[in-house]
Amino acid sequence: MSVFDELRGQDAVAAQLRRAAAGEGMTHAWLFTGPPGSGRSNAAKAFAAALNCEQPDPALRGCGECHACRTIVGETHPDVQHVRTDKVTIAIDEARELVATAGNHPSSGRWRIIIVEDADRMAERTTNVLLKAIEEPTARTVWMLCAPSPADVLVTIRSRCRSVALRLPSAEDVAELLVRRDGVEPALAASAARLAQSHVGIARRLARDAGARERRLETVRFPLGLKGITSAVLMAERLMSIAGDEADSSNTERDAAERQALLSSLGLEDGAPIPPALRGQLKRLEEDQKRRAKRSITDSLDRTLTDLISFYRDVLLLQVGTGESLVNEELRSELEGFAAAGTPETTLARIDAINLTRRRLVTSNVAPLLALEGMAAGLV
Repeated sequence: MSVFDELRGQDAVAAQLRRAAAGEGMTHAWLFTGPPGSGRSNAAKAFAAALNCEQPDPALRGCGECHACRTIVGETHPDVQHVRTDKVTIAIDEARELVATAGNHPSSGRWRIIIVEDADRMAERTTNVLLKAIEEPTARTVWMLCAPSPADVLVTIRSRCRSVALRLPSAEDVAELLVRRDGVEPALAASAARLAQSHVGIARRLARDAGARERRLETVRFPLGLKGITSAVLMAERLMSIAGDEADSSNTERDAAERQALLSSLGLEDGAPIPPALRGQLKRLEEDQKRRAKRSITDSLDRTLTDLISFYRDVLLLQVGTGESLVNEELRSELEGFAAAGTPETTLARIDAINLTRRRLVTSNVAPLLALEGMAAGLV
């Protein structure tokens, strides 16, 4: 099975990357862009596997079966470095380490490859650290940057990269992937793909976690109970709680495992006194986990607000009578009643209010609960 088989609904991208892996149009820097859930990092990983594939025939590279393909897809290949951050931004020191790594020759493959999955989370001065390495790369080094859109990367960087533009796959493609790759029951896979609006990662979480499906349903039903300021404040508090539950569900177990791994590496038992000389290492871990928790809350809030937008998106479709399928088909009768009581102009204003809150949560230091309360009041 080819590594490109995972890129469901991205036939044009897969063809472009296959040609490059075979030597047609190959270059030293690539920029993978596309909306969340489109599979930017998966496309970069598949391309990296094809570039270092052990098949002698260039047309067959990316076989998915050789040792290089398996280890790159499994993220254990020594010549392929994956850079992702659980923090709000990638630190400048991390960028300097990448530049130092980029100067090394590959140890076993054809190329040394650096995949930066969160290129949009680098400040300008951090990105400038990478500029010279991308302008004047070593002969066998390939940079692969991933970001939601070209505008999220400095023009000096994107002008030196070849663009790979992905789109969201269809819900049918996502459902087929869940069935084939994750063994999800077809009806559940189809429902999860529709509710996730074709976001592969979210669809997988919804298919595997009944609690996530229940929290999502609670979120999209909130507008039905908005009757005044009091209900708006209560809605904001509950949205914050739902986002916190989502973040905790993904972080608690991971934090505990990281702490246990650090203690074991230091030769300590869990619960044993920490010697003063070792407390600094534990403190650094706790600080990293706090930064990750902050990003997790922001990301969870963004996903929650995206689910909320899907309610008003369905309402708008019903109001203008496009005949397109609804995301929240299970709520059709309630959506129809809500749509009949309003106008398309009002619905668009509510969608704009939610999107404005999403931007504020990411780009400013506004208190999340305060932002949610202001948004909820505007939805009444």
